[in-house]
Amino acid sequence: MEFLFNFRAFCLFSLSSRCLQVLPFLVFRLQCLSFLQDVTLHQVALSMAENEVEHEKQNRIKAKVNIEEPSEELLEWAKNNINEDPDTRDLLISELKDMIYERGECTPSRMDDEFILGFLRARHFNLRIAHRLYVNHSILKEEAPQYFDDVNLDRMVEIVKEPIFNVPPNRDHLGRRMLIFRIGEWRPSEFTPTELLQFVVFLTQITLLEPQTQIKGAILLVDLSGLSLEMVWYLTPTLARHVVNLAASSFPVRLEAVHFLYTSWIFDTAYNIFKVFIPERFRDRIHFHNNLDTLYDDVDPKYLPNSLGGAIDDYTLEDWMNDAVLCNKKVIDVLGKAGYPLKEFLARRNNNK
Repeated sequence: MEFLFNFRAFCLFSLSSRCLQVLPFLVFRLQCLSFLQDVTLHQVALSMAENEVEHEKQNRIKAKVNIEEPSEELLEWAKNNINEDPDTRDLLISELKDMIYERGECTPSRMDDEFILGFLRARHFNLRIAHRLYVNHSILKEEAPQYFDDVNLDRMVEIVKEPIFNVPPNRDHLGRRMLIFRIGEWRPSEFTPTELLQFVVFLTQITLLEPQTQIKGAILLVDLSGLSLEMVWYLTPTLARHVVNLAASSFPVRLEAVHFLYTSWIFDTAYNIFKVFIPERFRDRIHFHNNLDTLYDDVDPKYLPNSLGGAIDDYTLEDWMNDAVLCNKKVIDVLGKAGYPLKEFLARRNNNK
């Protein structure tokens, strides 16, 4: 009996010793399994996040610069609202060309039908004022060639990456193209006023390739939050005159409305410099807003970006440029004719990568 008791005790002691020897290994094994589980969960989380980002990229709204012929519905609207008649359009284009040559008030640059048509659409097919617009445009190009000629596309790309300008992928409730300018995001030490205006001209040239923008026009939303006295200091009378000429009297664009958001006494100081150059007929199109609520009386927030309290997801200008311009061969070719050699620029940039 004593023998059996000692044998059982020996067995228990041996088993306990064995367990003590194995225990660290089991603990290590469990730690490894826990670590691998954490790593796996982390990888799954990363994969899910990456898939979500990719899903958002694939499903987000993508902008398009539509340079195709306008639809029958749009042509009907043009006939009823800006006097564009397909039956007489070619004749009026020819008559405007003859008027430009015969009156000799400017040195004609581009005279192709598509370019001339833009001036007629911008002035409701009134030959007299369409001719004046073309003359003003030619004079501005001669007087201020720095905004049109030898534009540094590398610098334009740098501005695209900044949040200074934006073009939402959608139009407003009336089908007009929207342009957004956030002046408070401008760093004068980084970009000169001349470079900003070069970019405005470049951006406007792109949007004016669209028949719908030519026909229904555009609106400008100027976010004044962050406007400083340093910025106003750069606003010379000559620069102010050039800005007004581009917006109101020297470019083939029908700017239907300009909305200044978050006005302040600093803006009032700057606006006094502009005001003397603004044509009387254009002043009714300028609106001032201390807050966004009054903007919504003019522009349905359903069509505005989130950053302006609207329902549309924010969309960067870099996205717009990649989606709507740089992948569109037709747009690139037309811009080349307008003096922006994007095709050569993109080829050079790809070779340098």
